[in-house]
Amino acid sequence: MSKAIFDLPHELLVTLHLKQQSLSETLAPTVPSPIQNDAADAGSDSQDAKAPSTSCLLCSARFPDLREQRRHVKSDWHNYNLKQKLRGHKLVTETEFDKLVEDLDESLSGSDSSDTDDDDDRKQSTLTTLLRKQARIGQPESEGLDDFSPKKRKRGSGKPPLIWFSTPLLPSNTSLGIYRAVFTVDEQEQDVDLVKVLRRKQLTPTPSRPPADASNGVPLPSVMTSPQIFMCMVGGGHFAGMIVSLAPKYGKKSTGAEERQATVIAHKTFHRYTTRRKQGGAQSSNDSAKGAAHSAGASIRRYNEAALELEIRSLLTEWKDFIDKSQLILVRATGSSNRRTLFGPYDGQVLRQNDPRNRGFPFSTRRATQAELMRSFIELTRVKVEVIDEAALAAAAAAEAASATPKPVSTPSKPPPPKPSKEDEEATLHTTQLQALIRRSKVPALLSYLTSNSLTTDFRFFPPSSQANHHAPTPLHLAASINSPAVVLALLVKANANPTTLNAEGKPAFALAGDRATRDAFRVARSQLGEDKYDWASSHIPSPLTKEEAQKRDATEKAEADKAEAERRKVEEEKLKKVDEARGGDTARKGGGKALGAVEKTGAEKREEESRGLTPEMRMRLERERRARAAEARMRGAWAGAGRGR
Repeated sequence: MSKAIFDLPHELLVTLHLKQQSLSETLAPTVPSPIQNDAADAGSDSQDAKAPSTSCLLCSARFPDLREQRRHVKSDWHNYNLKQKLRGHKLVTETEFDKLVEDLDESLSGSDSSDTDDDDDRKQSTLTTLLRKQARIGQPESEGLDDFSPKKRKRGSGKPPLIWFSTPLLPSNTSLGIYRAVFTVDEQEQDVDLVKVLRRKQLTPTPSRPPADASNGVPLPSVMTSPQIFMCMVGGGHFAGMIVSLAPKYGKKSTGAEERQATVIAHKTFHRYTTRRKQGGAQSSNDSAKGAAHSAGASIRRYNEAALELEIRSLLTEWKDFIDKSQLILVRATGSSNRRTLFGPYDGQVLRQNDPRNRGFPFSTRRATQAELMRSFIELTRVKVEVIDEAALAAAAAAEAASATPKPVSTPSKPPPPKPSKEDEEATLHTTQLQALIRRSKVPALLSYLTSNSLTTDFRFFPPSSQANHHAPTPLHLAASINSPAVVLALLVKANANPTTLNAEGKPAFALAGDRATRDAFRVARSQLGEDKYDWASSHIPSPLTKEEAQKRDATEKAEADKAEAERRKVEEEKLKKVDEARGGDTARKGGGKALGAVEKTGAEKREEESRGLTPEMRMRLERERRARAAEARMRGAWAGAGRGR
């Protein structure tokens, strides 16, 4: 339902009735007073079976559904009575509890010059504050009640934010909700007559353009005389304020159809840079906690805080007549500094802490903007429709109660991993040490470790099930797989490693070698050990190769590579020489001028041509010399200019 509470249909108002009522008002003749002693409490136990499921025997209250009952259990009134009963003291009715809360609010907000920080006040629930007040004034029945203060702090008096109504025009499980904040304090005290109050709040929509009076000119708009409310939000350097009329006005959509819209009498927004970026918090709060900062940003934020405070208070003074005529004042101010900006104390302040019209927004709000104020006004003045399935709620409550006491289920515990034997621990230690020495090519240390621990070169790494040990299970396999020719040659020649040993994949160590130097190490070992030492065919090692033959082959290949490089450089230099000669001849024929179509080389191209064929070290040295000469030339030019200036 998108209807506003001030513009409800007549047929709905006639059939509307309050759904949630206090038991102390509706059943006072038949229900005994909750202010009884322990004997009366014991006598009421016989009525437990007859009590409805949506009632509270402690507070003697009934509720239309389980949801309202749960809200009551979380309220301060219920918790207060619970603590009173635990202490053996008398209980209070809802009216008496509201009276206690009103007296508490007057004592807390009666002085405008209170030094108590607002943030700390809001952190304390009404219940805790009430109990502490009773303890301070020395009531014997409040002794030790601080020990029963709730762990979860709640705000407000514990009343639900919505008041629920029902009508025969809708199904029985459908309720209409109206925010409690739209009613004044006097209207909320008349719970039985809330329907009549709601009927009196109905307003006639105003036309979008008021008719003109020929005798007196344009008359005062009707929105100026209709009931109105003041709304403002401030926080994070943002402020938004609005005076809005409760009487809707007629407007037209883009399609031409008429619709009822909210009437904004006045609105204003401010924004100042007062919040520290990426850190949060106002600059004044940071100064109070850590001392005054001396940066430029801190100075700007301090100035903006003072300017924003002045702008807000000037606007409130300008709107004083509107605010004084407003039925309600809805304020959202985060932080003690923002609260002081609005409520002072200061000379000529407009808003007062103890004003009974003050309200907070009963729902979450976002950044203070004009659009957010309008959204909040629409949310506050619209009727809420909620469909509640009583059977489903009862089933959910039963399921929750059943799950609260689960039966112990014996789950089979996993067997603990078997403890490794002493042999396995030693094998793991040897594996770790050997693999570290092989990977770092520590040949003497590797041979010494094998000898001192009486290990064979065919030692199998542990555990064999790991992927690395599956591929390279022995020291020779590991040395071949990481391409370490020095370790391969030492294991084969000095440690007598067997090259025919296969891994889990059926491959010998030679098959894992990845470069030519490692494969040559296997061939050199074959030549040194002889053909009768092992079955070289099964090890896949090619024909033997002596170390001298390998070195000679490497030297020959290197000489051939150097020769090929020298020839390439020679050809390149001859080509460049011919090009230079051709350019010189063209320049001579043209009388020393540039050849037609010739493109002059850039400085980078010239430097690249000069450094062609040089090693990186020579290029770096040439570049340093060039930069030094350029710096000397600049200095000489500067000195020459200075001499001419004299």
